[in-house]
This record gives sequence, C-alpha cells and structure tokens, in this order.
Amino acid sequence: MPHARTDDGVNLHYEETGRGTPIVFVHEFAGDCRAWEPQLRHFGQRYHAIAYNARGYPPSDVPADPTQYSQARAVADIVAVLDHLGIVRAHIVGLSMGGFATLHFGLTHPSRARSLTVAGCGYGAEPEGRAAFQAEAEATAAYLQREAMADFAAKYGDGPTRVQFANKDPRGFAQFRAMLAEHSALGSANTQLGVQRARPSLYDLTHEMARLDVPTLILTGDEDWPCLNPALLMKRTIPTAALAVMPNCGHTINLEDPDQFNRIVGDFLAQVDAGRWPTRDPRALGRSATGMLAP
Repeated sequence: MPHARTDDGVNLHYEETGRGTPIVFVHEFAGDCRAWEPQLRHFGQRYHAIAYNARGYPPSDVPADPTQYSQARAVADIVAVLDHLGIVRAHIVGLSMGGFATLHFGLTHPSRARSLTVAGCGYGAEPEGRAAFQAEAEATAAYLQREAMADFAAKYGDGPTRVQFANKDPRGFAQFRAMLAEHSALGSANTQLGVQRARPSLYDLTHEMARLDVPTLILTGDEDWPCLNPALLMKRTIPTAALAVMPNCGHTINLEDPDQFNRIVGDFLAQVDAGRWPTRDPRALGRSATGMLAP
C-alpha cells in the first residue's frame, strides 16, 4: 500500500492512475480518497490522477496529538505527496476542507500549481457566522469523542447541504455514508479542532488572494448555502478566478453530479493546458453598471 511520508513523520496513503500531466485531488472532511473514484476513473484516462487520504484518515496515519493538525499542515501534506512522487507542478482539485487546502496551497506555493480548483469552499468563512461555526466544530469533535462513528455518520450525513445528494442518488449516498462510518473518530475529532475550527477566514485573506495569479476555478452547488457568498468573494478578489455554480446541488458535488463536475473541471483544465486561461480585465470592475457614467 503506497504511502508518502511527511516532514513530521506521518504516512499518507495515496492512490494513482493514468499518465500525463499530474492532477491531485484533495478530499473533504466527510470523505477520503475513495470519494474521488468518479474523478480518478474519468481524469485518469488523460492525466496522471492522484488522490490521497489526509492525516487522521486511515490507512493514513492518525496522530493522537491535535497540534499535528492544522491548515498549514494540510498544505504541507499536499507538498509531501508531490515531492514523494517527484512532481514539480500539478493541477490541484479540492472539495470543502480540501478546497481550503487547495486555495492555501496556491497562496503559499504558487510555483507548484498549474491550476487550482476550489470547490465547496466557504464553511465558517463569513465573519458574522464564524463564532457559530467554531462552536459547531467543537460540538462535532465532542460528539466524535463519545459516540460511535456509525451514529456520527448518520447524523452528519443528514445535514442541510447533504440532503440533495441523498434525494438525487440514494444508492450513492448510502455508499458515501457507509464510508464515512469507517473513518477514525480520533482523526476526525482532531481534524475538526485543528483544521476546521482554527483555519483563517477567507475574508481575512483578501490581500493575499488579490495577488494570486494561478488559474483558478471556484465551483459550488447552488444549495451549498455556506459557500455561496464566499464563492463570490473569491471570484471578485482573485484576478484569475472563474466561478461556476452547479444547479440544484448541495455540498458533495463531485459525487452528487459527477458528470457535470467532471465536465466543468475538464473544460477548465483544457483551457489552462492550452495556455488560454485569462486574467480578468481591470475594466470589468468599473463602478458603473453600463459604462455610461464617468468613473
């Protein structure tokens, strides 16, 4: 079973398929590398497609110390996977927790990113909801520390941005929830406390995002309520960003509607690889709605 070793001694399980330009998939809190199976099969036909399990997600190691989990560490773990595979630059695709890691990877290691796909990114980002999100992360960790993972998977899986997946694809949703029940309670609790609760708000990163020049796709479901306003923030702030919204979709968009997800991401990657991805014309940010009024 292949593993990449991090600089703090944690082994990260990964899977890979295909040949060509590398693309790395970074999973969400409720997922693992298996949640990227529709993407590994699709993109593995044209790319060197890689997915890995974050620390705390077996068969990756599960550090017992919560201080070994953080947003910065999540970024360093992407670097560890790239270095282990001898990859200098790759397309990085992340969902939710993985979307945050993907964005931060682009901010801290732009020379190693061919592109960034930041999907389902925004939970806890809005300033007025930040304290409530942090309290929810603490409550989630406490629940994980006292209850069985199967009970947690049943409760967490019924969230307001997961029901779209359940209604649309009951069989796929049942598989998703069964895989969530197999996760480590310790690793999940530490991830909630060290990564989810403590990560910086996107609204505090606007200066850094305004300097980002890596081709970026912001992708969200239109019923993924916590991500809609943050998606607009990233679109407005990142000069190389495009925004795509998947209709009648919740949070788990790569599984809920894999064909649409793959098509949108695939078109984006094709434009990037062809050297045709634009930087926004500054005139598009004029304060006049039509251009008829003087600035």
